Amino acid sequence: MRILVVEDDTNLNRQLKEALTEAGYVVDVAFDGEEGHFLGDTEPYDAVVLDIGLPQMDGLSVLEEWRRAGKTLPVLLLTARDRWSDKVQGIDAGADDYVAKPFHMEEVLARLRALVRRAAGHASNEITAGPVRLDARSGRVTVDGQAIKLTSHELRLLSYLMHHKGKVVSRTELTEHLYDQDFDRDSNTIEVFVGRLRKKLPEDCIQTVRGLGYQIIE
Repeated sequence: MRILVVEDDTNLNRQLKEALTEAGYVVDVAFDGEEGHFLGDTEPYDAVVLDIGLPQMDGLSVLEEWRRAGKTLPVLLLTARDRWSDKVQGIDAGADDYVAKPFHMEEVLARLRALVRRAAGHASNEITAGPVRLDARSGRVTVDGQAIKLTSHELRLLSYLMHHKGKVVSRTELTEHLYDQDFDRDSNTIEVFVGRLRKKLPEDCIQTVRGLGYQIIE
């Protein structure tokens, strides 16, 4: 899953990126509202962590612009404001959830997992496809109850496909969601990771839809 962090505090921005990366996300960062708005408008993120008090363009304005443009990506607001009216204003502007500063990083991670999960139509952290079970919270994958070892790239790929179970996902979409904006993207590497995954998963778990992409079904 690919996440955008828009936070002007350099230390907090770095801490968020490190925590999200460690949790298995691909992370892009911005330090002001204009850059954040541009990235969210032009790149396909699975969720955004957006601070309200940003320079150049405040977070609520960024969010309102995205929503007016029809952007439906899940947004988690960060705010240092304790007034309930500010939180209501954020939700009314189109935010999906919020966290008040100071916060525990685990809370941010838990709320992000919930946003990504709900956006993909899943009610639980555990996603299944036949004998394959993914725990989105821990990153643990089992087949018929037996844990299997995956590299970070294999896990990201499987996680994205399982979050979008039943949907045909193109190589381009996978590349856009598995790598950050600075990565030298090559969709051919997706074939390599799919091949590796197929050796660890049941036969026909990941199906190729000729000319379109890949699909996981029950």
